[in-house]
Amino acid sequence: MTDLVDWSSSIAEDRLAVSLPRRWNHVQGVRDRARLAAALFEHDEGELLVAAAVLHDVGYAPNLAHSGFHPLDGARYLRKLDASRRLCALVAHHSCAYREAELRGLSAELAEWADEETPLRDALWWADMTTSPDGVTVPFERRIGEIQERYGPDDLVTFFIRQAKPELGAAVERTEERLRAAGIDFE
Repeated sequence: MTDLVDWSSSIAEDRLAVSLPRRWNHVQGVRDRARLAAALFEHDEGELLVAAAVLHDVGYAPNLAHSGFHPLDGARYLRKLDASRRLCALVAHHSCAYREAELRGLSAELAEWADEETPLRDALWWADMTTSPDGVTVPFERRIGEIQERYGPDDLVTFFIRQAKPELGAAVERTEERLRAAGIDFE
Protein backbone atom coordinates (compact mmCIF):
# COMPACT_ATOMS: atom_id res chain seq x y z
CA MET A 1 0.00 0.00 0.00
CA THR A 2 0.99 3.58 -0.45
CA ASP A 3 1.42 6.37 2.04
CA LEU A 4 -1.99 7.87 1.11
CA VAL A 5 -3.79 4.56 1.47
CA ASP A 6 -1.97 3.75 4.71
CA TRP A 7 -2.81 7.20 6.10
CA SER A 8 -6.46 6.87 5.08
CA SER A 9 -6.75 3.36 6.49
CA SER A 10 -5.25 4.44 9.81
CA ILE A 11 -7.72 7.32 10.13
CA ALA A 12 -10.75 5.24 9.20
CA GLU A 13 -9.79 2.39 11.50
CA ASP A 14 -9.12 4.78 14.38
CA ARG A 15 -12.48 6.52 13.94
CA LEU A 16 -14.70 3.54 13.07
CA ALA A 17 -13.34 0.14 14.15
CA VAL A 18 -14.27 0.37 17.84
CA SER A 19 -17.16 2.85 17.84
CA LEU A 20 -18.92 1.50 14.72
CA PRO A 21 -17.62 -2.01 13.97
CA ARG A 22 -20.29 -2.84 11.39
CA ARG A 23 -19.56 0.41 9.55
CA TRP A 24 -15.86 -0.50 9.69
CA ASN A 25 -16.68 -3.87 8.09
CA HIS A 26 -18.55 -2.06 5.31
CA VAL A 27 -15.66 0.34 4.76
CA GLN A 28 -13.20 -2.53 4.45
CA GLY A 29 -15.44 -4.21 1.88
CA VAL A 30 -15.75 -0.96 -0.10
CA ARG A 31 -11.96 -0.62 0.06
CA ASP A 32 -11.53 -4.11 -1.37
CA ARG A 33 -13.96 -3.37 -4.21
CA ALA A 34 -12.11 -0.12 -4.92
CA ARG A 35 -8.82 -2.03 -5.12
CA LEU A 36 -10.32 -4.06 -7.98
CA ALA A 37 -11.41 -0.92 -9.81
CA ALA A 38 -8.09 0.86 -9.13
CA ALA A 39 -6.59 -1.15 -12.00
CA LEU A 40 -8.66 1.02 -14.37
CA PHE A 41 -6.66 4.12 -13.45
CA GLU A 42 -3.12 5.44 -13.42
CA HIS A 43 -1.24 4.65 -10.21
CA ASP A 44 -1.94 7.95 -8.37
CA GLU A 45 -5.61 7.92 -9.29
CA GLY A 46 -5.97 4.29 -8.23
CA GLU A 47 -4.49 5.19 -4.85
CA LEU A 48 -6.87 8.12 -4.55
CA LEU A 49 -9.81 5.82 -5.29
CA VAL A 50 -8.80 3.36 -2.56
CA ALA A 51 -8.16 6.21 -0.09
CA ALA A 52 -11.59 7.71 -0.80
CA ALA A 53 -13.20 4.28 -0.43
CA VAL A 54 -11.69 3.70 2.99
CA LEU A 55 -12.63 7.22 4.14
CA HIS A 56 -16.06 7.59 2.52
CA ASP A 57 -17.96 6.89 5.76
CA VAL A 58 -15.59 8.43 8.31
CA GLY A 59 -18.17 11.16 8.91
CA TYR A 60 -20.32 8.62 10.76
CA ALA A 61 -17.81 8.55 13.61
CA PRO A 62 -19.64 9.80 16.71
CA ASN A 63 -17.06 12.48 17.46
CA LEU A 64 -17.18 13.79 13.87
CA ALA A 65 -20.95 13.76 13.24
CA HIS A 66 -21.73 17.46 13.62
CA SER A 67 -24.21 18.18 10.83
CA GLY A 68 -25.81 14.75 10.86
CA PHE A 69 -24.85 14.30 7.20
CA HIS A 70 -21.86 11.99 7.06
CA PRO A 71 -20.46 12.95 3.62
CA LEU A 72 -20.21 16.59 4.71
CA ASP A 73 -18.90 15.78 8.19
CA GLY A 74 -16.28 13.45 6.70
CA ALA A 75 -15.09 15.98 4.13
CA ARG A 76 -14.85 18.73 6.74
CA TYR A 77 -12.83 16.47 9.03
CA LEU A 78 -10.46 15.53 6.21
CA ARG A 79 -10.01 19.19 5.32
CA LYS A 80 -8.89 19.83 8.92
CA LEU A 81 -6.31 17.08 8.44
CA ASP A 82 -5.03 18.83 5.28
CA ALA A 83 -6.25 16.09 2.94
CA SER A 84 -6.23 17.03 -0.71
CA ARG A 85 -9.20 18.98 -1.98
CA ARG A 86 -9.97 16.18 -4.42
CA LEU A 87 -10.05 13.52 -1.69
CA CYS A 88 -12.36 15.73 0.37
CA ALA A 89 -14.62 16.23 -2.66
CA LEU A 90 -14.83 12.51 -3.39
CA VAL A 91 -15.85 11.83 0.21
CA ALA A 92 -18.28 14.77 0.20
CA HIS A 93 -20.00 13.61 -2.98
CA HIS A 94 -19.86 9.85 -2.62
CA SER A 95 -22.89 7.91 -3.72
CA CYS A 96 -24.99 10.79 -5.02
CA ALA A 97 -24.75 12.76 -1.79
CA TYR A 98 -26.01 15.96 -3.39
CA ARG A 99 -29.53 14.52 -3.48
CA GLU A 100 -29.54 13.81 0.26
CA ALA A 101 -27.97 17.21 0.91
CA GLU A 102 -30.93 18.83 -0.87
CA LEU A 103 -33.38 16.97 1.38
CA ARG A 104 -31.44 17.98 4.50
CA GLY A 105 -31.12 21.64 3.49
CA LEU A 106 -27.32 21.30 3.24
CA SER A 107 -26.77 21.92 -0.48
CA ALA A 108 -24.92 25.19 0.08
CA GLU A 109 -22.53 23.55 2.54
CA LEU A 110 -21.89 20.60 0.23
CA ALA A 111 -21.28 22.99 -2.69
CA GLU A 112 -17.91 23.86 -1.17
CA TRP A 113 -16.68 20.79 -3.03
CA ALA A 114 -17.45 19.99 -6.66
CA ASP A 115 -18.63 16.56 -7.76
CA GLU A 116 -16.07 15.62 -10.38
CA GLU A 117 -18.39 13.29 -12.32
CA THR A 118 -15.52 11.14 -13.61
CA PRO A 119 -14.96 7.41 -14.04
CA LEU A 120 -13.04 7.50 -10.74
CA ARG A 121 -16.05 8.98 -8.98
CA ASP A 122 -18.25 6.33 -10.62
CA ALA A 123 -15.91 3.61 -9.35
CA LEU A 124 -16.23 4.92 -5.79
CA TRP A 125 -20.01 4.90 -6.06
CA TRP A 126 -19.86 1.37 -7.54
CA ALA A 127 -17.71 0.11 -4.68
CA ASP A 128 -20.12 1.54 -2.09
CA MET A 129 -23.28 0.45 -3.87
CA THR A 130 -22.12 -3.15 -4.30
CA THR A 131 -21.00 -3.71 -0.69
CA SER A 132 -23.32 -4.70 2.14
CA PRO A 133 -23.17 -3.16 5.62
CA ASP A 134 -21.19 -6.24 6.66
CA GLY A 135 -18.56 -5.77 3.92
CA VAL A 136 -19.82 -8.50 1.59
CA THR A 137 -20.16 -7.99 -2.16
CA VAL A 138 -23.82 -7.78 -3.19
CA PRO A 139 -25.70 -6.89 -6.38
CA PHE A 140 -26.72 -3.25 -6.72
CA GLU A 141 -30.46 -3.98 -6.44
CA ARG A 142 -29.94 -5.91 -3.20
CA ARG A 143 -27.91 -3.04 -1.75
CA ILE A 144 -30.62 -0.51 -2.62
CA GLY A 145 -33.28 -2.76 -1.09
CA GLU A 146 -31.23 -3.27 2.06
CA ILE A 147 -30.84 0.48 2.57
CA GLN A 148 -34.59 1.03 2.22
CA GLU A 149 -35.37 -1.82 4.60
CA ARG A 150 -32.82 -0.71 7.19
CA TYR A 151 -34.12 2.86 7.32
CA GLY A 152 -37.82 2.12 6.87
CA PRO A 153 -40.41 3.54 4.48
CA ASP A 154 -40.76 7.00 6.04
CA ASP A 155 -37.09 7.87 6.57
CA LEU A 156 -35.38 10.65 4.63
CA VAL A 157 -32.60 8.22 3.60
CA THR A 158 -35.17 5.89 2.02
CA PHE A 159 -36.63 8.80 0.06
CA PHE A 160 -33.12 9.89 -0.96
CA ILE A 161 -32.08 6.42 -2.14
CA ARG A 162 -35.22 6.10 -4.26
CA GLN A 163 -34.43 9.45 -5.87
CA ALA A 164 -30.77 8.61 -6.39
CA LYS A 165 -31.25 5.06 -7.66
CA PRO A 166 -31.15 5.91 -11.40
CA GLU A 167 -27.91 7.91 -11.05
CA LEU A 168 -26.33 5.35 -8.76
CA GLY A 169 -27.35 2.53 -11.10
CA ALA A 170 -25.87 4.35 -14.09
CA ALA A 171 -22.54 4.79 -12.27
CA VAL A 172 -22.54 1.10 -11.33
CA GLU A 173 -23.28 0.10 -14.94
CA ARG A 174 -20.58 2.37 -16.38
CA THR A 175 -18.00 1.02 -13.93
CA GLU A 176 -18.93 -2.60 -14.61
CA GLU A 177 -18.67 -1.97 -18.36
CA ARG A 178 -15.18 -0.53 -17.83
CA LEU A 179 -14.18 -3.49 -15.64
CA ARG A 180 -15.44 -6.00 -18.22
CA ALA A 181 -13.65 -4.16 -21.04
CA ALA A 182 -10.41 -4.34 -19.01
CA GLY A 183 -10.93 -8.05 -18.33
CA ILE A 184 -11.20 -7.52 -14.56
CA ASP A 185 -13.31 -10.08 -12.68
CA PHE A 186 -15.40 -8.15 -10.18
CA GLU A 187 -18.20 -10.56 -9.26
